Amino acid sequence: MLGSCGGSYWQLHPWILLWTVPSARSIQKSHQKMMLWMRRTSEEAAGNGCGHTLLTPHSGTLSSKNYPGTYPNHTMCCWRLQAPPGTSLLLAFGDVDLEPSEQCAHSSLLLADPQTGTAYGPYCRNSVPSAPLLVTNSSTVTVLFNSTSHRSGRGLLVSYATSQHPDLVSCLVRGTHYTQEHISVYCPAGCKDIHGDIWGNPSQGYRDTSVLCKAAVHAGVIADELGGQITLSREKGITLYESAFANGLRSKRGSLSEKRLVFHKACDDVLEVVTFNASSWWHEVDVLGQDRAWMAERAALNTTGHSWAAEPGAKAAWLELDLGTRRNVTGIITKGSSEQHDYYVTSYHVSSSRDGKNWRPYRGSSGQEDKVFEGNADNQGEVSNAFIPPIVARYIRVTPQSWHQRVALKVALVGCQLARVRVPHPYGSTLLVMLLIGGFVLLCSCLLLLAFLCHRKRKSEVELNCRITKGYPKLESSQVCSLQSMPTPSPASFPTAPTPGDLSWTHSPEYTEPDLVQVSPSSQTGPSTFKPLLEEGYALPLVLNHYDVPGKHHEYAEPLPPEPEYAMPFSELEPTGMCHSTCIITGAAGCSPVQYQSPAPQPGELPAAAQGTGSPCPEGACAWPRHCPLTHVYHEAL
Repeated sequence: MLGSCGGSYWQLHPWILLWTVPSARSIQKSHQKMMLWMRRTSEEAAGNGCGHTLLTPHSGTLSSKNYPGTYPNHTMCCWRLQAPPGTSLLLAFGDVDLEPSEQCAHSSLLLADPQTGTAYGPYCRNSVPSAPLLVTNSSTVTVLFNSTSHRSGRGLLVSYATSQHPDLVSCLVRGTHYTQEHISVYCPAGCKDIHGDIWGNPSQGYRDTSVLCKAAVHAGVIADELGGQITLSREKGITLYESAFANGLRSKRGSLSEKRLVFHKACDDVLEVVTFNASSWWHEVDVLGQDRAWMAERAALNTTGHSWAAEPGAKAAWLELDLGTRRNVTGIITKGSSEQHDYYVTSYHVSSSRDGKNWRPYRGSSGQEDKVFEGNADNQGEVSNAFIPPIVARYIRVTPQSWHQRVALKVALVGCQLARVRVPHPYGSTLLVMLLIGGFVLLCSCLLLLAFLCHRKRKSEVELNCRITKGYPKLESSQVCSLQSMPTPSPASFPTAPTPGDLSWTHSPEYTEPDLVQVSPSSQTGPSTFKPLLEEGYALPLVLNHYDVPGKHHEYAEPLPPEPEYAMPFSELEPTGMCHSTCIITGAAGCSPVQYQSPAPQPGELPAAAQGTGSPCPEGACAWPRHCPLTHVYHEAL
């Protein structure tokens, strides 16, 4: 805040005789005038040389009279800056353009710390501050401005903030002063009325030549009476920037720029209005006798045609918006009636309610008096106003204060859903412990059940693999299912090899089809060497490579055909008296005879001639063996 500067003026600066004016008499006269001005003026400014001034405990802005025009002759101003306890002050020099003179005697700026007696300055055009930001170690700083006769100079512009905001910038900083894509700075209070142009609007963005802090106020990111932290990005520029009126500022229409400034603002969505209510509405009957109802439902911003309008002559007209539930409302957009009717509201109050009965007027950041929002200046344009701090309510009521021709407007609210804050339950920890115990018990039960099912499945597989359906007795469960555990067959159970010429072996009952042993396809342990039938569910073994050895994979031999294992020789019918014997076949002349040995007769078998069948052979020719005529004998290939 700004307090009186006169009480400690001479005590703080005994050397001011050499600083302000050449003569002591002139200094004394100037001090007397200054004391008189301080008594007559308010606490925010002491002196006739004070210009725009807005001072708050956390930040503020001050300037000389007529800034940025030429400051007047023979003026003085004193500001006392006070920060909260435990913090110090930072000062940003936006502009110091005072007419140069020796030791800044004609016009000067002096900063003094009354607690430590430290002074900074004096400053003028030929003795400017060495850095744009001055860091002090005191929570109180006195700013003194003095001018005598001069010809030129814009004066001074200084901003300040506490040490909690080291990224403080001046109100004159533009977007072109930065090269990085993302910017985060602290804007002081009071930049709204400082000279500086802005181009664009909140929806499109702003031209990069715009003044940062003033554009932030226009976009509704900060309130001018508070200041605050802003975050924005530098993005690709656009061809045309449209003008807009928002938060008491009118932006300009701008042309193409290389970069544009886009402010990051959370909670900036258009809210849905459930119902509209109004104190009254206008039932119009035009000159042609046609009716037109200017009802409350026509107040939606996106409605085409005419808007809501209060009944003519009604006092204290108002429009109420029901959001259905409590919302975080951060702004409002208003518009005039329509293109055909020149009706609009120029100023209004806003009040809110949570139950629709008890209403609370919006007073802004000051909290002392109801805030008056600037409305529209025509019937077509849209005007935005931000709520800083935001309104948390379900019902919003707009009360027009001034209007053009008739009370008529369209409106929309901007904000977001209200963040729900969960209150910790006193039994939350007990419930969590119970849930953890229940989850642990359930997990243990699932593991036990899984182990039981696995054990049962393994037991079933073992019994299935050890079950033999044919050829061998069923093994006990205690026996191991392997080839070594199978009973070794005795040699007598296998048929003996036949002797050559023994034709009766083919009719032996020992050469029946061997039994097939049915085993599990997954683990074959039976000694069968025959391939099972396809309908029994067996698959052919898979040969992976030529390095596989017998016994590594199950191998089956193809079963024998149903025909006899040894073919029976057949011959043409022989004349009666012919007998089987060794026959010598006499070939052509010069060839050795070929002897054919017929199978030897089994015991008890006699040649036909010996049985007295009346062989036509002579007696001597029927001896065994003997020579017989050539007989064709055919043998079936094995």
